[in-house]
Amino acid sequence: MNNQSPRYDILAIGNAIVDVISETNDEFIELEQLTKGGMQLIDAPRAKSLYDAMGPAREISGGSAANTLAGMSMLGRQCAFIGQVADDQLGEVFAHDIRATGIDFDVPALKNSEPTARCLIFVTPDAQRTMNTFLGASQFLPASLIDKQLIQNSAILYLEGYLWDPQEPRAAMRAAIEHAKAAGRKVAFTLSDNFVIDRHREDFLTLINDGMIDILFANEGEITFLNQNQDFDAAVAATSAKVKTTIVTRGEKGAIAHHDGKSYAVAAQPIDKLVDTTGAGDLFAAGFLSAMIEGRAIDACLTAGSICAAEIISHYGARPEADIAALVKAQLG
Repeated sequence: MNNQSPRYDILAIGNAIVDVISETNDEFIELEQLTKGGMQLIDAPRAKSLYDAMGPAREISGGSAANTLAGMSMLGRQCAFIGQVADDQLGEVFAHDIRATGIDFDVPALKNSEPTARCLIFVTPDAQRTMNTFLGASQFLPASLIDKQLIQNSAILYLEGYLWDPQEPRAAMRAAIEHAKAAGRKVAFTLSDNFVIDRHREDFLTLINDGMIDILFANEGEITFLNQNQDFDAAVAATSAKVKTTIVTRGEKGAIAHHDGKSYAVAAQPIDKLVDTTGAGDLFAAGFLSAMIEGRAIDACLTAGSICAAEIISHYGARPEADIAALVKAQLG
């Protein structure tokens, strides 16, 4: 147990990815046999062929946990990130961008390795994003880079489910969870995607059943898929009985939370136009966790998350363009 005040509000471990975003149409999605609105892992040859088939694109540093930290840093939180890049141009882009956001990132780049990870994102006119991720160097994050002292100096350890898939970072995250629990720190986890749940359901349920997760983020599809129960309320109840704080986003239906046996719900924030849903869940988590760190009530945390998610889906990319701290303050004070 660590009784000292932590240096960081949050430490996240996740994929260090550069997003490559392009507009497309449903015909292209069908032609390339992609799963619309989902995320799939691809290898290097597939990454090259899809990139060659893309229209004009923008490169923006991304990765689920890194996106959440970017939002939290803009909201005034002290953040640190652990993720693996390669010693290449995209690795330099990612490292520069995350540090410029005010996030501490000290993991050395891998030399003579696979390239830095990238996510090829195709956005259709209905604002759905179809993601195709080449994990590259990010899947070689070793447990040796997990800094026990850094975890002890962070109030919350935040983990993304996407990174659970490769063996090496999965071992690293297991070690990080053990260090965090031993230090009396909170562990937050996002389920990320159904394909991750499908491959690692037993692992995730074991973490939940063993009390290793304090804060769980999911969307409506993920929480039902995790519990293999299409009854939404029953699926949420099954998880929230074992996790102190369970948060589920529901798109245009808003979001709900269960905390200490009580239920909370908020409506979705109004927006002028839905442009791109990339990063909506990531920024929701940023707003929620930031408000929680401030000691706000759970319904206010949900509102803060909804405000940040609404901002991110109003433009392309998963990093905020507006002053989200001002937006949250305008509603919550």
